[in-house]
Amino acid sequence: MTLTQKLAFVALTGFSVAMILGAWGFEFIGEMPPCKLCYYQRYPHWLAAGAGLLAILTGIGVFAYLAAAGAAASGFVGLYHTGVERKWWEGPSTCTSSDVSNMSADDLFNQIMQAPLVRCDEIPWELFGLSMANYNALLSLGAGLLWIYAIKNLT
Repeated sequence: MTLTQKLAFVALTGFSVAMILGAWGFEFIGEMPPCKLCYYQRYPHWLAAGAGLLAILTGIGVFAYLAAAGAAASGFVGLYHTGVERKWWEGPSTCTSSDVSNMSADDLFNQIMQAPLVRCDEIPWELFGLSMANYNALLSLGAGLLWIYAIKNLT
């Protein structure tokens, strides 16, 4: 492993750590609790951070590929979440609203009472018209590509 490659791995591992810390910042400082899909976007970054650290410490390439897969997986979940937020497709029934036109009042009441506090199909925060899921999709997919570039071209 070259010094340039090691520095790239450190930066990309730091990116995944920063994404997790940023999510916690929105959750605990910004008081924006995450929805189910938000959590699903975090888990692959834990994989990317852990695998990246192992790649740095051991120099074993398979860990770098796992880190790339983790970052990219978070990006793909972010793309899916983007579609749910933008109403392009329906999200998981446990965190999105459904068609209520054919429901009885009792069924509607039961659905409301069983609904989670944070829905996946609502956008709690935007910057320049992009939500957190949008930014995660763009940044994490980019990080996945950078991992592959660092693995292949910085040796």
